[in-house]
Amino acid sequence: MVRVERRDDVGPGVVVITLDRPERRNAVDHDAVLALLDAQRDAREAEARVIVLTGSPPAFCAGADLAGVREEVFAADLERALNGFVASPCPVLAAIDGPALGAGAQFVAVSDLRIATPSSVIGVPAARLGLVIDRWIAARIAQEFGDPVARGMLLAAERYTADRLYATGAVHRLGGLDAALEWAGEIARLAPLSNVGHKLALESLVDTHDHAPEVTAAQRTAWASADAVEGRTAFLDKREPNFRGR
Repeated sequence: MVRVERRDDVGPGVVVITLDRPERRNAVDHDAVLALLDAQRDAREAEARVIVLTGSPPAFCAGADLAGVREEVFAADLERALNGFVASPCPVLAAIDGPALGAGAQFVAVSDLRIATPSSVIGVPAARLGLVIDRWIAARIAQEFGDPVARGMLLAAERYTADRLYATGAVHRLGGLDAALEWAGEIARLAPLSNVGHKLALESLVDTHDHAPEVTAAQRTAWASADAVEGRTAFLDKREPNFRGR
């Protein structure tokens, strides 16, 4: 249903979370959402430096599977899972291959970085189903994909191919899972404390809560860290730094 793998062979602290319901095109039911919450906890306990979020072929995530579930409970736990990726201290990289629709598009929107195969499609078909998504996720889609694309997705139920979104910058790179893992390995070798601070700073620009104290604390922690010393030393020695997140 949801697989969690630590891939230190790719890079230090790379954790891959895979939606694994291929018979349902990785549509998420309530059990899958709860499994995602467990996966997020596992990633934190593993001190992940990068989370790669992906789906088993043939889809990234075809949406929500509401058969036999209480919709209000499902919606509340789905929001918890979406917020869990936003609150993750490390970058979340969505590796998209195939449809990312409805809930799938929402998982894409709460990821920090996106890589996709060119023909993958992203969209929110809520208007075809008589549904309305939450205000905060609508704002997130507009923030990450741009307002015109968000209006197309939500008001016209349009689907956008990854190559089209790559042209606008909403998708950062084009490629499959191997390319995503290679990129994750590169990110994992960056200073983890820098990414913690930068993610907090970026979220503070769009969140209604005042995160300024946390951003300042993260900045001070990074500046006083052994990693900061290692980064400067490696620069002067003309070598690659070996960051340890401390």
